[in-house]
Amino acid sequence: MIRKGALQIAVPALLVCIALNAYLVVNHLRQMQKMATLTLESSMMQASISGFLNDLTDMETGQRGYLLTSNQSYLQPYTAAKNRIETDFATLRAKLASRTQGERSLASQLESLVKSKQVEMERTIDLRQRGYRHRSFMLVARNEGKDYMEEARRAISSLSSAESSNFVRFNTEQTVALKKVLSVTIVTNSGLLVLAACLFALIRYDGRLLAEEFAQSRRALSVRDSQLAKLTSALSGQARFNISALNTNSRLLLENYGGFLPRQGHEYAEQMKEAATQMERLRQDLVGSRTSDSDWKAA
Repeated sequence: MIRKGALQIAVPALLVCIALNAYLVVNHLRQMQKMATLTLESSMMQASISGFLNDLTDMETGQRGYLLTSNQSYLQPYTAAKNRIETDFATLRAKLASRTQGERSLASQLESLVKSKQVEMERTIDLRQRGYRHRSFMLVARNEGKDYMEEARRAISSLSSAESSNFVRFNTEQTVALKKVLSVTIVTNSGLLVLAACLFALIRYDGRLLAEEFAQSRRALSVRDSQLAKLTSALSGQARFNISALNTNSRLLLENYGGFLPRQGHEYAEQMKEAATQMERLRQDLVGSRTSDSDWKAA
């Protein structure tokens, strides 16, 4: 009973530990996946932030080249960067939705500076296109665009620094999650290994005990078979002879001296004959014989 109870407890406990181990591993893997996603998003956001500075530089380069040469080809990088920067801002706003209010404020400030810089560049380009070369140069010389660029660079630098901190934090959390997964996996699997080893040892021990019990039962059955064989042999030999003699004597007594016996003696003889018949039937049942009543009467 103790062995059976131990097995009934150990097997469900092992299954529960396996399920718990799987849950913990899956949960930590999800955390790792989340941290990896955030790290990747942070890296992509840094690239987007750096892209703003490249776009502004391209626009400014195109502006300066056109103002100096009046060559329309210089406006191609300006126009391309202007189109890209609108898309970049939309992407940045979406990515910063889960960030702090400070980062979102920096992004709004950067967007405002970029728009102001675009207005300044468009005014100089418009003046140059209308033939006011000197006036466009004078507008540039006021350093309004230069101030916008410097402030935009500072905002971009602040955003980049904040995102670098986020990247380091996400990367650190990912490393911690990985270590936690490894430690939990090692501990839980070690526990599972110990529990499985104990269960296996218990099953082997129970198997040996069952084998010993089976051997003892087999020996006891062999002894009983031997005793039964002796009993069957006795019933087949001497017992049959005695029962047959009893039946024959009672029958002869009734046939030869039945007329001389009193009524009570006649009843006793009939009872002896009937008892002998019942005893023979019982003997035949024990030895597995099927002797018909006619054969018994003939004996």
